[in-house]
Amino acid sequence: MANIQELSNEVLNAILDNIESESQSCVSVDRREYLSVESFRLPSPPLPCQAQDIASFRLTCRRFADLGIPYQFTRVTLRFSSRGFRRLEEICSNGHLIQNTRKFSYLVPLFYGNSRLQVGEFIRSTRPADAFDPLHAASLRAREKDQTKILRSGEDTRILKKAMAAFTTLQHVQILRLTDEADQRLLELLERDGSNAAPSGQPVVDLRWSPACYHATKTIAEALMSTQSSFNKFSGPMMSPQSMLAIQRNIPQTFSSFASGLTCLELHFEDGADLNTRVQELSGLFRAVFLAAKNLQAVHIGFPSRAPLDLNLEDIFHDIKWDKLRAFGIQACRLEAREIIWLARRHSKTLRGLRLRDVLLKEDSMWKDVLQVLRTEMEQLDWVSLRRIDYSNHFDDSWEGSMEVPDDIAFGSSDSDEEDDFPTHPSDGDFDADSDDESDENSNADTDHGPDANELALSPDTPASLPSCTCSNGSHALNADDLGDNGHSVTYPQRKMWEKWVIGGYCPEHSS
Repeated sequence: MANIQELSNEVLNAILDNIESESQSCVSVDRREYLSVESFRLPSPPLPCQAQDIASFRLTCRRFADLGIPYQFTRVTLRFSSRGFRRLEEICSNGHLIQNTRKFSYLVPLFYGNSRLQVGEFIRSTRPADAFDPLHAASLRAREKDQTKILRSGEDTRILKKAMAAFTTLQHVQILRLTDEADQRLLELLERDGSNAAPSGQPVVDLRWSPACYHATKTIAEALMSTQSSFNKFSGPMMSPQSMLAIQRNIPQTFSSFASGLTCLELHFEDGADLNTRVQELSGLFRAVFLAAKNLQAVHIGFPSRAPLDLNLEDIFHDIKWDKLRAFGIQACRLEAREIIWLARRHSKTLRGLRLRDVLLKEDSMWKDVLQVLRTEMEQLDWVSLRRIDYSNHFDDSWEGSMEVPDDIAFGSSDSDEEDDFPTHPSDGDFDADSDDESDENSNADTDHGPDANELALSPDTPASLPSCTCSNGSHALNADDLGDNGHSVTYPQRKMWEKWVIGGYCPEHSS
């Protein structure tokens, strides 16, 4: 039997690929599964055995140590905590470790705002002793103190600038909201029976995402600009409209300044009061960013599925055309057919993928008109995703009097220093695009409204490529008027058939 040290680097890399759960290869931006795998998916926590195996492998010899570096540091994850920033600074001080770092994930917790009472005082004064887990209470008190220390010292800004300068091969930056069990419990206490209000009406404990999102976005943007980072992809799956408005007011050039180098931009906005008004106020910022981002190849802008945006599409995109655009996605909007058609026609020569998730057509618009244009005028279209598309009136009738289901996902788990620096995945379902694709395509069940239907990850709904039927009664025998579009509602079997028909993969005789 050959000595392991006699094996070639190619063979050793194949072994490490099997030890490490995630492939190092990036998914192309025009693939259906790109958003799920590359952008809206949480950083995967390595199993203890995986981390130990790779660590042991790297301790064998200098050659193995070098081979194992990319498997540990291709993706770097930072939690907003003193421990997290210390760890990041240590990593950045060893240039050989991060020479292959391509992706940086910033996990940011809710911020404690201008509280009239400290968290610990609130817990002690408003609840019985056994109403809140002592460990959770201790964790929250420590976190509040740690946040105050970081914000006052400015250590996060200093270390982020150092990191962005050190990551010379960085491609992808994402900001993720981190909410753990202790946060959820505190939010429940604050919300229940209105105990969070002082006599003045001001909250005694102010636990908010908006200032956290603003601070994280501002500091990471400043760090990227100051170091002239070569990154080209930015993802924010839980952005706050209020934080974007603050950026527009205080540092309006921040986004547009680094947009010129972007090839991929994905933003999903959280629910909030007056969402239409706030997004309308952001119209100028959208225009500045999209005009500057001339090299965009993939764009996704999303809103809460249960509170779809009701604005004109061009209030966001301003009739801008991107010459290199290959994939476009919009989620949860009330639109007219002509708006979708106009945007598609602008990019008919380059667009390979189109995602219209949770899009609702307004009165007097028909989906068949959109589908006809997509089928006949798009020169490069390989796939189209129509998950949960419907008509606006039918959507409203279906949800009238119903309890709304929140769209946001609590990213991560505990933020305590005793735990590992990687977040855990939500317990209900994975963000793995391939598994969702297989279950959705091979099942006869209506997966538009299943347990995972509201996940933020935009998983593929049909395979990336569908063979066209060449029989005499093939897909060309069906025209738009035969699609069964009644202008009132869309069923799961209909939209599945429509996805295939648009790209020439539906045959009335052989497709079920």
